[in-house]
Amino acid sequence: MKLKADRATLIKALAHVQSVVERRNTIPILANVMIAVRDGKLTLTATDMEIAIVEDVTATSSRNGACTAPAATLYEIVRKLPDGAEVELDHPGGDAQLSLRAGRYDTKLTVLPVEDFPSMTAGSLPHKFSLDAHTLRALIDRTKFAISTEETRYYLNGIYLHHADSDGTQVLRAVATDGHRLARVEEPLPEGAASMPGVIIPRKTVNELRKLLDEVTGDVEIALSDTRIQFRADQMLLTSKLIDGTFPEYERVIPKGNDKVLRVGSDDFSKAVARVAAISSERSRPVKLSLARNLLVLSASSPEQGTASEELDGDRVKYDAGPLEIGFQARYLNDITDQIKDQVEFRFADGSAPTVVQDAGDASALYVLMPMRV
Repeated sequence: MKLKADRATLIKALAHVQSVVERRNTIPILANVMIAVRDGKLTLTATDMEIAIVEDVTATSSRNGACTAPAATLYEIVRKLPDGAEVELDHPGGDAQLSLRAGRYDTKLTVLPVEDFPSMTAGSLPHKFSLDAHTLRALIDRTKFAISTEETRYYLNGIYLHHADSDGTQVLRAVATDGHRLARVEEPLPEGAASMPGVIIPRKTVNELRKLLDEVTGDVEIALSDTRIQFRADQMLLTSKLIDGTFPEYERVIPKGNDKVLRVGSDDFSKAVARVAAISSERSRPVKLSLARNLLVLSASSPEQGTASEELDGDRVKYDAGPLEIGFQARYLNDITDQIKDQVEFRFADGSAPTVVQDAGDASALYVLMPMRV
């Protein structure tokens, strides 16, 4: 294998693929990236046996072939090369080292056999559809903050993606919950998605996919089975195993009869929450919402630091139900209001029941937030 590639092109692809590599693993080959050259096309592949990222790179090749090299080391070397450098990779085959040259810089890296590198891209993925990259980014951004990190409840450690009926309209729905809050986001059902099984996309896959989507402008092709899902966009292909578990019946925890409605500007509200919550360094400290007609008072207290409060009223607040006091974790409030652009709508039942939160101008996203004792 012998090729030359532009440093800027190579570092971009290496950054994508090496991020799935676990720094600590017991299988040496999983620390490596596979470098393959076929007829002028360079393909980089990395995997942790749960996720695999494959990316094609423009290169000038003079000899086809493949080898594997330490992903983190290769990435660091190329990252530290000067801008505009041309990188030459040369591997004569077998157990010989991989030679990397750029200008007067020369290094040799130990390789492992290509035959030992696992493949995750084989197998049938019968369900196929496409989503605009912007739509897929929005699905992820508006749900991923609610993914659970509690490993014992592994079936909550991802986003549940499935086909659903929403008041007679067929939708593609993404749901995440950690037991304290729930995020449910809908988009029109893409062609080809009606027969898809409900799948749970793991948290690490969600995070890696979201990073890749920052550089995608067109459509993302999605293919899946009961056990795997694949995302293809531009020159990138991400394949992942799915969580083997049953997502809970989340509809049962969404309140239906909450009739006390508060509407407040999202920006005003989130900044006020941040200001009153600053009194305490504890991330789980609750912020209390005290409501009266067209008046909202936010307050927080800390035994060590003192108290803080802020009033929102006038045109910024609309509330015409009876007095109500309820508390929420400040970070959870801001995680939700960060997804809402203009007016946030809260629907309460009482001070101890789950609260529904939505964007007043966009019904496609719904959030449920459990209150805290204050």
